[in-house]
Amino acid sequence: MALGRKRAESLASVDVAWYQMEDPTNLMMITGVFVFDVPVNFEHLKATLDVRFVQRFRRFRQRVVVKRSRFGRPYWQDDPNFELSNHIHRVALPAPGDRNALQDMVSDLMSTPLDFSRPLWHFHLIEGYEGRSVLLTRLHHAIADGIALVQVMLSMTDATADGPPATAQPAYKPKGWSPLAPVLRPARSAARLTQKTVGAVVKNSVDAVRDPEHLVDMARTGADVALTTGRMLLMSSDPKTVYKGKLVVRKQAAWSDPISLDEIKLIGRAVGGTVNDVLMSAVAGAMRRYMEGRGEPVDDLNFRAVIPYNLRKPSRRIELGNKFGLVFLAMPISIADPVDRLRELKQRMDALKDTTEPLVTFGLLTLIGMLPDRLQDMVVEIFGKKGTLVLTNVPGPREQLYLAGAPIDEIMFWVPQSGRLGLGISILSYNDQVMLGVASDSGLVPDPETIVAAFHQELEALKVETRQRLMDTARRFDIPLAEDSPAPIDSGQGDDVSAVKIEWSSDNGASRPAAPDYVPNGDDLTQIVGIGPAYAARLQSAGIDSFARLAAATSDQLTDLLAVPDWRRPDFESWLEQAAALGG
Repeated sequence: MALGRKRAESLASVDVAWYQMEDPTNLMMITGVFVFDVPVNFEHLKATLDVRFVQRFRRFRQRVVVKRSRFGRPYWQDDPNFELSNHIHRVALPAPGDRNALQDMVSDLMSTPLDFSRPLWHFHLIEGYEGRSVLLTRLHHAIADGIALVQVMLSMTDATADGPPATAQPAYKPKGWSPLAPVLRPARSAARLTQKTVGAVVKNSVDAVRDPEHLVDMARTGADVALTTGRMLLMSSDPKTVYKGKLVVRKQAAWSDPISLDEIKLIGRAVGGTVNDVLMSAVAGAMRRYMEGRGEPVDDLNFRAVIPYNLRKPSRRIELGNKFGLVFLAMPISIADPVDRLRELKQRMDALKDTTEPLVTFGLLTLIGMLPDRLQDMVVEIFGKKGTLVLTNVPGPREQLYLAGAPIDEIMFWVPQSGRLGLGISILSYNDQVMLGVASDSGLVPDPETIVAAFHQELEALKVETRQRLMDTARRFDIPLAEDSPAPIDSGQGDDVSAVKIEWSSDNGASRPAAPDYVPNGDDLTQIVGIGPAYAARLQSAGIDSFARLAAATSDQLTDLLAVPDWRRPDFESWLEQAAALGG
């Protein structure tokens, strides 16, 4: 081979894993829809895709070639016959052109494999949807994960309808190959590793002098990875439910109406949870409702959601390839009360924040891409048995976007169900709204729209329950209530729950009790972020007058001591951490 000849780029091992997971009953495609407010000009759309998608990212002009040799790795090769027109088509939505017709078309295309002799993506501009247009996108997981592909799609958009014309942009170029790479790469890697190791040793030595416990932390990190690997391999299989079983080829897609992000935030504030906690809990409640509707037992039931965890640096979100791990979240299906379920799920989510599961699973996915087919199938089967669904939540842009001059009204996507799972649930926020998408195996869950409807019911139940608890708290603390809603919701307890708001008076001191004067007897507790004079005075009156005594307390003790209502409860864990640091 001539030294100047260009060589194709091999797929990374983790990308090989997603490529080889392709199965007729579980296609490894990420499917998305962009719903526009108006009809889209097809030629304008093609020009935008050509410049901002195809020309910018070489990967979308490349196909995967599989070597015939036993140990050959698949590689990316420029498609010599690439034509944009082979990858985007105009289609008309069958009559009556409504939501059901669109859902059927999305389901059909979601169940149709891509052409593996060409670059692994395909778009359809669907016309005739209630006088509007829909862009349906299908991209293979081997190109990149959902987080990166969503960013790629959003990079084609504009902030205004009259955005700049689709002009050439800097191309995204993966690292090239040179004939000396096999010789130089190990040496460079060794040099970088040596530099990092020496730097780490120096830094860790300094840290150890300042804080001998740092040595324990270093040992703990390695031990955590080993323990996590063992725990995951020994993790029991999920119970048999309506969501698990033999898969068929046909998939069904459904998605929710847009939901106000502000409403989700209010629920979270009322019960001390995040937006993610609220949405995940509503998903768990929806799955519980669906099982009850089919007569399935839900008592003492927990099963796991497999959740992708992004391992990219924030500055590299648009980098192609698969760079994510997985965490396994036990969903509290057995808990009927929506608020109690949310709190339990939040505790479980918080317990996963410092886990090494994403690193371990990324390593396992990389390993899968190196294994022979039979061993790979065994490992994938192990993954599939330990989870019931794939669940992902991607925060999108907060503002209105435009593509090819047309305003985007809704954005939704569906992830493939890796590990041969039969259910995938996706959450995406856009323009201060949230949408939920469900993709299911039609042999297991033929009616995913029922889960979507149950999701809306769960959010409404959370709103009603939190309103009721706010009312109870307001009465307990003599907070005045006011009615301002023309459409009340009957809580079943004789109270007009939805028509109640908490009405604090203006800061003139007339209605709100004045904060007591605080004179420290020991340490000044107001040095802790979150503690003002009122809290400090109450803590001091209870005998907690120093950082050391506060650090020795627990969150539960502070909850009982301060009797703060759920919807205003501070971050007691942060208080304790700050107190421990200040107390030295």
